[in-house]
Amino acid sequence: MPYRPRSTLEQWRILQAVVDAGGYAQAAERLNKSQSSLNHAVAKLQSQLGVELLEVRGRKAHLTAAGEVMLRRSRLLTQQVEDLELLASNIDQGWEPEIRVAVELAYPRHFLNQALAAFYPLSRGSRIQLIDSVITGSAEIIQQKSADLVLAASAIIPKGYLGEPLCVVRFIPVTGSDNTLAGKDNIDQNELSQHLQLVIRDTAKKPQENAGWLRAEQRWTVDNFFEAIDILQMGLGFCWIPDFMVADIIATGALVQIDLNQNSERVAAISLVTPKEETLGPGSKQLRQLILAAHQKN
Repeated sequence: MPYRPRSTLEQWRILQAVVDAGGYAQAAERLNKSQSSLNHAVAKLQSQLGVELLEVRGRKAHLTAAGEVMLRRSRLLTQQVEDLELLASNIDQGWEPEIRVAVELAYPRHFLNQALAAFYPLSRGSRIQLIDSVITGSAEIIQQKSADLVLAASAIIPKGYLGEPLCVVRFIPVTGSDNTLAGKDNIDQNELSQHLQLVIRDTAKKPQENAGWLRAEQRWTVDNFFEAIDILQMGLGFCWIPDFMVADIIATGALVQIDLNQNSERVAAISLVTPKEETLGPGSKQLRQLILAAHQKN
């Protein structure tokens, strides 16, 4: 006799929404449903399974130990269904209406721009969404499959995903010509840690700020390298910046590469990741090939 499921995808989606929103009232607002209907759906799910998934403490719903396991498995199930439906949509439409590309801020954009210029005559009106990402923000996008293509630092690619190597970015420590660090030679790491460091904000919802050189006690966090460069030119702080972004400014003398006695540069390999390989549309596949071709030319 064929197996008949006791639960529905809608019930699991409601459970996920209640957990993600932090409670029934918040989930009801997010889903545009009544709170009582969500309570009923979760209660029925627990009854059908014979397992307690949620317990309410105060005004917030908390997962039980069993609920944590079941919720994690349910996310895989609903993601597979979404992927299956997206695959059907792509097969039906033939060409996706929008392509989302997440780009690590340290990536040399001229490669991507070349690919986009070549893609435009072939795009069939597809909209392009470019999303800036940094460090674990890129890993988060890959895991959540919220972009079609991701240009990310190879070191942060989550397990289970493959990246196609594109290039290596060289980071150098930079300061303004008026900063006291600019006039010193053979600076050691301990001395550098006593100065103000500018760092780029991690775009993840739950950032893990443990990447790169972060020993300085005093740090200012900015959204991108261009903001950091503006502050550096005022004589404030230092920052590790991709060398291609500051080469021309260093040539003018407005910025100076700090003379360290060791580890005077850092390198990061950049790779192209396709989080949704099985459901990737033809437009995204075309753009992926053009990005790879842009790197092969240079």
